[in-house]
Parts: sequence; structure tokens; C-alpha cells
Amino acid sequence: MLRAISTYVYVRERLHPGLLDSLVKGGAQAIEVRAEKSHFDYTSPQHVREIGSWFRGNAPIEFLSLHSPMYAQQDGERHGPPLNIASRDRKTCIEAMDEIKRAIEVAERAPFRYLVQHLGVTGESFDEHKFDAAMTSIEHLRAFAKPLGVRLLLENTANELATPEKLAEFIQVTHMDDIGVCFDFGHAQLCQGVAASFEPLKRYIRSTHVHDNHGTSDTHGWPGEGVIDWPKAMELLRAAPQVPALLLETEGDPQGSPEFGKKVPELMQKAFARLGVPGN
Repeated sequence: MLRAISTYVYVRERLHPGLLDSLVKGGAQAIEVRAEKSHFDYTSPQHVREIGSWFRGNAPIEFLSLHSPMYAQQDGERHGPPLNIASRDRKTCIEAMDEIKRAIEVAERAPFRYLVQHLGVTGESFDEHKFDAAMTSIEHLRAFAKPLGVRLLLENTANELATPEKLAEFIQVTHMDDIGVCFDFGHAQLCQGVAASFEPLKRYIRSTHVHDNHGTSDTHGWPGEGVIDWPKAMELLRAAPQVPALLLETEGDPQGSPEFGKKVPELMQKAFARLGVPGN
């Protein structure tokens, strides 16, 4: 099983090669980059070249995925309105798609395999108009991403558009067979529970977000810091038709302290060992 991690662990810092080096030291074979401008400025040719150059020089470490931007403007905890590709307002959808396309264009200089995309925003209620808006947006983004070699993965999140059942329905209704799922264990635990969430999505899962919580808030803890039964979760994952990457998406230090950064490789190694996929 491919060991991977999201740069979310360093999201409060500007992404640079030294941080990526530390993730490899922790056992990562693949990396997901978080598209937040204060962390990874996907609109900056210089920053994209810097990160792309690191991946080219560190093969076979894979630039597995880019997490689609959630806000057009974000600086740590401060951000503007969310990017919502399921909005009933057409102008809002178009603006969201335009921003996401800027992120997808990273693949021209730094090729990656997947774009992880949310449908709706936290707490979004379901209605058919939003479902149709999301369908139109995903069709557009899919057509834009395909020539760049990028495949879209939809993430299960805490809203009524992105429940496991609705995501499975979305893929089936649209007949977009190349759309997959990034299964988020923490979000599953907050909603229906891991096992119940996994079942409707297992045939579509191509990547994961691995983090823990106590079932009350989306804390993005390291495996073992919450209530998820990881032996059972890993048993489910290994039984999936296509065994996906095991990708840690854990919270970093709120202050972004250098002392925490030094601990990240050890925390990663312990996490992978707990999950039964020990690294280097």
C-alpha cells in the first residue's frame, strides 16, 4: 500500500523543498499538496516551478494529488467566501470553477495524478438544483483537467451533497466513470461511521485522507488520537477493489513552530506503523 501524506501538516507555512524533504524522511512515497495561496501559491509561476523541480529531482516520490482550493483568498485561519461549485448562483459557480482551473494548471509545470474536490461546503443542504449545478461544474472541470492528465476525486464531507450515498449516486447518474473518490476517514467518523460510509463508495475509492477524531469535531488528529478503530478500518481498505494510497491528512502545529517540524518524520513513522504499513 502506497504511503502518502498531505502537506496540510505544514499548511501554516510556505511550502518549500525542506518541508517536502522531511515528509520523505518520515516514510512518504507520495505527497498531496494543499492548494492554499499562503502555503502553496498555485498562481505563482515561481512557486510552482520550485515545487515541480523538487518532485522531478526526487523521483520516484510522486506528486500524487492536489487538494483543490477551498477559498480564493486564505491566510491561515482567515479567508474569504468559500469556493462552491454547487451553488445555485451561476456567477458563484463560474468564479469557483475559474479559481479551481488555476490550480489544475499547476499540472502543466508540476504533473500530478488527482485533484481532490469538495462538492458543496460544510453544512450544505441537499436540493436538486445544487446537485445539477455540481454536475455541470464537475463536467466542466473534468473536461479541463483531462488533457493535463489529471483525474478528479470527490471527497466525502460533512454536508448533504457529499454523503457516501450521494457521491455514489452522483458518479452513477453522470456516467463519468473516470471520476473517483477520496475517502476521508475522519469525515466518515463524524457522519455515519467508517464502515457504513465505506460500503457505498468502496468501488470508487482511489485515494484516502487518514486522520482521527472523537466523533464530535473535525480535529484531524494522528491515528490513535481519536476513536476510529484503525485495525478494522485498514481491513476495509485492503478489501477495496483497488487498494488506494494511504494518505495522512493530519493537523500541524497552530504556531508552525520549528520544534514541531522536527517531530513530523517521527510522528509519520509511528502513524504508518500503527496502520500496519511501516516505512523506512
